[in-house]
This record gives sequence, C-alpha cells and structure tokens, in this order.
Amino acid sequence: MKLTFLGATNTVTGSKFLVTIGTKKILIDCGLFQGLKELRLRNWNKFPIDPKTIDAVVLTHAHIDHTGYLPLLIKNGFKGKVYCSSATKDLCAVLLPDSGYLQEEEAKFLNKHGYSKHKPALPLYTQQDALNALPLLYPIPFRKEYKLDEDTYISLIPAGHILGATFVQFKHYGTTLLFSGDLGRPNDIIMHPPAIMQAADYIVLESTYGNRLHKKIDPLDELADIITRTIAREGTVVIPAFAVGRAQHLLYLMYLLKKSNRIPNVPIYLDSPMANNATQLFVKYHELHRLSAELSREVCEVPIYVNSKEESQAIDEITTPKIIISASGMLEGGRVLHHIKKFAPDEKSTIVFAGYQAAGTRGADMINGKASIKVFGQTIPINSEVKVLSNMSAHADYEEILDWLSHFNHHPRKIFITHGEPEAAKSLKDKIEERYHWQCVVPDYLQTENLV
Repeated sequence: MKLTFLGATNTVTGSKFLVTIGTKKILIDCGLFQGLKELRLRNWNKFPIDPKTIDAVVLTHAHIDHTGYLPLLIKNGFKGKVYCSSATKDLCAVLLPDSGYLQEEEAKFLNKHGYSKHKPALPLYTQQDALNALPLLYPIPFRKEYKLDEDTYISLIPAGHILGATFVQFKHYGTTLLFSGDLGRPNDIIMHPPAIMQAADYIVLESTYGNRLHKKIDPLDELADIITRTIAREGTVVIPAFAVGRAQHLLYLMYLLKKSNRIPNVPIYLDSPMANNATQLFVKYHELHRLSAELSREVCEVPIYVNSKEESQAIDEITTPKIIISASGMLEGGRVLHHIKKFAPDEKSTIVFAGYQAAGTRGADMINGKASIKVFGQTIPINSEVKVLSNMSAHADYEEILDWLSHFNHHPRKIFITHGEPEAAKSLKDKIEERYHWQCVVPDYLQTENLV
C-alpha cells in the first residue's frame, strides 16, 4: 500500500491523498487549492496522475478545499464512484454548482473590465461541469465497513466539524490507515464531538491550528460587544462566512443574542444562496448536531434571506445599521467581496472574521493589518474596524488534537502531519513527538510513502 500526497502539504487547502493498493488507485478528498498564487496555479496544472486511472474517490466532507476539484477530475476522465456520507452528498449538491457558477461569473467580470492577463479569462470549470459530477456521488452509512476490493474496506466515522464530516478509515490485510479530514472540536456549540478512535497503524492528521490554542472567550460576549459598538456608531457589520458550517453557527449565536435582547434589533441578512440552502439542511440532518429539529427551524427564521443579485446590491444601499453574513469566508470570491468593497472604507463599520484565513487570501491580509486590498482590480482602503472572533473555529486546536490522540491504545507506526501552514505543521509534529514519542512526518507535495 502506497500513499501519495497530492495536496494539503505545508498548506491548509487542496486536500488530495492517493492510496495505491496493487493496481487500484483511490483518492481521498479532491479539493481546490486556495490562497497563495503559487498554490492556486496548481488547480490549473495537469493533474499529477491520469484521472481515468483512478478507481474511486472518498470524501471526508463537503468544504470546497476538500471537494472543489471534483468537477474537473470528472471532466478530465474520472468515471468511478465518489463515496461520502449522505449529508456530504447533499451539501456538495449545493456547494459544487455554486463554485462553478462563481468561477464563470468571475471570468465574465474579468473579461468585461479587462482585468485579466488571459484573453479571454476562462473559468476553471463551469456550473454545468459541477452538475455533471453530482450523479457520481455515492453515499454510504456511518461506521459500516464498505468493501472496495478484495481485502480492502473503508469506513466513514463522524468527525464533528460540519454536517456529514467524517474520518476515512482504510483496512487492507490487517493494516489500518486513518484520515482525519478536518477534526472537529469536543465542545462545539452546534456539532457533536469527533468520534473517539483507539487504533490505527498510520494517521493522516490535520494541523490547521497545530501551533495555536483557541482563546477561552465566550463568542456570544465577543459578538454582542462588536455588534453593539458598531450599531451605536451607525455602522454595518459584515461577516465573511463559509456557507457551510460557519454561517449556521453564526445564525445560532444571533438567535441566542436576539432572544436574550443582547443586541439591537437590526436586520440580519444572509446573503448567499448557497448558505441559504445549506441552512435548510441543518433541519433535515438535525440528528447530526446538537440542535433539535424545532430549534433548527427557529434558527432558520433569524435572517432575511437574500437570493438575487439585485437584492444583494440593494442591501449595500441601505444607509441604516445592519448585519450582513455572506460567503466566502476567506474573501476569495462570492458576493461578500461587493460588501467589502462598500463597507471596508467606512470607518463606522466593522468587518468580522469568524474562521481560519489561509496565507495569501484577502482575509489574511486584512487581519494582518494591511491598509488596503485588491477587489475586482481596484484598491480598496481598509478604514473599517477589523475584528477576529477568538473562539469560533470548527477545527480542533493543538491541545484538543493531543487529547483526541490520547485515546489511541497503541502507538501508530507513523503520523503524517497535513492541512497546516509550515509553522503549524512543524509545531504539532514536535508536540506529538514530545508527548507521545510517536514518529511524525510533515510530507512534501507529491511525496510518496510505502505503508507496510
């Protein structure tokens, strides 16, 4: 059995891991690279192996940095099944077509205004390409072994994080290989904790927060303070949010704050058709999180849903205070960029980041204090207040990862540290080796390991 790292090495995004067993090739995750230009260019490069030779894909969860390359893989010849949980399949039906649509819209905008070096600018893939990918998604139940091939089985085990997120466990001739995907938190306000795992020969482990601890701050207090101060100066609160997971988390916090009268009664807009659809899935899959079906429905009633472009443009012209939640979470595309263009120059307003900002993204530039960012080819000054919610992440921090590992009842042969910027990956490697004395490796892009 061989393992090749096709993404998420010394970076958080682009999750792709190739497991080769004899002549069989199985791809774990199929995500887009985001952030730094050198990483984003990999999305356009020829795929390291011929997609036609891949027998199956297994998805850990639906986020675009884990699924967003799938339409291109299929367009270029992959014809096998894409295994995932039922919730992941439903979320992909929302996320992937939207990803294709946004890429088409960006290409149109660049061509219209001449902002691209390419003549014409083209989308990586289209909305139709994404729709063509959906019939290949094949849901399998949690915790049940599914036979891929002779003596090769996979299991999907709940990982917390977002709806449908799983660990992927391989078993082949007695050797167990475990992919953490994105490891959820033990005390998340909405999601159940990740499953306790006790055995694996090899672990591919995320390290997004491998060098950080989440602050012990109640996000309700933090958010209430930000909103109250901003509204008092007649500003607008803009919250870039991942459409799946973070947007619903924020709506639940808004629900609690409104119910307890801790924030002024101003309109709350959810400006993302993708987030709107994902929010409805929280009701359908209420058993996968801590909120009851009834409470999930109440949370869904909190925002004003914004669907059309015209409605989105109209809310920017409203001069009274308001709250806008809009995708994408790292300011890499989507409608939120129009809101940033409008309100980032406004010193009365506040831009609130509620999730991880990968290196090279506009979001990372803003939280690092850049005086301006580029949006649609224009330089936009940052005069607004910029805040980061300290305890909102859906990723485990390093102490939570170490606690999760403490349940393993025998030493893994090797742990591969992935899904982290270089400092975070190295820091987690050092911490695991110091506490447990297990062998850890931070793999390089395209590195192959023989698993025996």
